[in-house]
Amino acid sequence: MKNQQKHRYESPLVARNASPAMAALFSQHHRILTWRRVWLALAEAQKELGLRITNKQLTELRRGLEKIDLAKAARYEQKTRHDVMAHLHAYGDVAPAARGILHMGATSCDITDNADLVILREALELIRDWLVNVIDAMGKFARRYRDLPTLGLTHYQPAQLTTVGKRTANWCYDFVRDLEEVEGRIAGMRFRGVKGATGTQASFLQLFDGSAAKVDRLEKLVARKMGFSACEPVTGQTYSRKVDAQIVSTLAHIATSVHKFCNDIRLLAGAKEIEEPFETTQVGSSAMAYKRNPMRCERATGLARLVISLTTSPMQTAAEQWLERSLDDSSNRRVTVAEAFLANDGMLMIVANVARGLVVYPKVIAARVAAELPFMATEAILMAATAAGGDRQALHERIRKHAHAAAKQVKQHGRANDLVARIKSDPAFEAVDIDAVVQAGNFVGLAPRQVDRFITDVVTPIRRRYRKAIGKDASLRV
Repeated sequence: MKNQQKHRYESPLVARNASPAMAALFSQHHRILTWRRVWLALAEAQKELGLRITNKQLTELRRGLEKIDLAKAARYEQKTRHDVMAHLHAYGDVAPAARGILHMGATSCDITDNADLVILREALELIRDWLVNVIDAMGKFARRYRDLPTLGLTHYQPAQLTTVGKRTANWCYDFVRDLEEVEGRIAGMRFRGVKGATGTQASFLQLFDGSAAKVDRLEKLVARKMGFSACEPVTGQTYSRKVDAQIVSTLAHIATSVHKFCNDIRLLAGAKEIEEPFETTQVGSSAMAYKRNPMRCERATGLARLVISLTTSPMQTAAEQWLERSLDDSSNRRVTVAEAFLANDGMLMIVANVARGLVVYPKVIAARVAAELPFMATEAILMAATAAGGDRQALHERIRKHAHAAAKQVKQHGRANDLVARIKSDPAFEAVDIDAVVQAGNFVGLAPRQVDRFITDVVTPIRRRYRKAIGKDASLRV
């Protein structure tokens, strides 16, 4: 057995990326424990509504709830070729007095689908908490660098100035949108309910001698015991697989935000402006000892691509469900839904880790600004010179010639941008305090104010709402 374990594939999503909490949610043990909780809730509700179930039977079910023998259940499944029946037998073995009343009126999906919805909600709550930590970390970083001018790029070409804080607020707001979507998914989740083999509740109606009122009460009771206030109004044998597709789509939206942020950090690291954390003993390359590769952001973008690619399977599964149900969904969703959550959890942990430890190089940023700002400042210089009494058209022509000459020095000779010096030496601009005009802070617009308002209006309320979630450990294993 030990030798078998040594040679068994282990998913990198669990071994290298996802948090222990998320990995535990999708473990076989937690899945079966949740099945048993549904079985117990069903039996308790049926007793409350008058079925012949004893207190002793319920006591045995409660005592046996966590006595899960996966190996024994696997032996049952080898015989039955049915996982629910296998675990039903295994639960009966640890609660023999209750064996006869377990699963009364239920079909497999009354147990498995309701359990899946419980786990999906728990997983979304973990993702929500990671998003809160990312937003908190980016908010702190944005506040710290709210007014540090930096070169804004469009088409990856110099455009106008922005600030490091404002750029961070842009990243952060993507994650705020994701949080809002996750909150909506959690709030809108419904229990499948107890609906039987094709969703008609015929078996439960028979159990309660034709009392539709008792069947309705049964469904509400079980849902409430499992922490849900509402059930799906109609289903086939399963809850609609569109639910899975919608949830994975939400996770893909988060992956898009992660990919955007991490790609931007990788670009900025290449420019030596901003880097992800790099530890004192960390090795960037086995060959090039000087390298400081952005491996955390690279890993996160790789996981993000995986999640984005996983969106198609749940959609195809939902489309493929024949009439009331077909079983081709099971093998697919066990993989795609779990992997989407595990990868999402891992990449958000990386983003939280990176956002908390970003390293900024202000002098490099200032040097890049200085290389481009003279061109950007020409309009302001022109307006100041015109206001001082100069001929606007004549001044425009002089600036144009100076700008082209300076550009030639930069592009053809690799020299520094000397546009400001050229303009300062031109008598036509002697009435203008060029140095006062060409200050980077004059060209960032309302960026610092926008950062302040964003933190006050958007980030702070999230911090207050989820103050207990902030501070999750984002230490990376590798």
